[in-house]
Amino acid sequence: MPTLAVYAAAALAEIAGCFAVWAWMRLGASALWLLPGLVSLAAFAWALTLAPSDFAGRAFAAYGGVYIAASLVWLWAVEGQRPDTWDLTGTALCLLGAGIILLAPRAA
Repeated sequence: MPTLAVYAAAALAEIAGCFAVWAWMRLGASALWLLPGLVSLAAFAWALTLAPSDFAGRAFAAYGGVYIAASLVWLWAVEGQRPDTWDLTGTALCLLGAGIILLAPRAA
């Protein structure tokens, strides 16, 4: 599975799982929301293990940039709040950093 697909799947699963808890605690949704939320968070953890990195910390760090971008897509698509210029600028910087972490040549 390509790296971007792994990170996108992980981000969707993590955001959906966290949103289930948010909906229960902050929006008054039923506690039943926690069940698919827990499944989603477990799927997130599993998906992240598929990241093509020899070290978990590096895979998690690079994922952070993708998570930020995916969170703003969620903000717009699910919550109806369009990201502003500062959101997009910050996301671009985070994705640049994630790319450097993941793709930079490493000394042997």
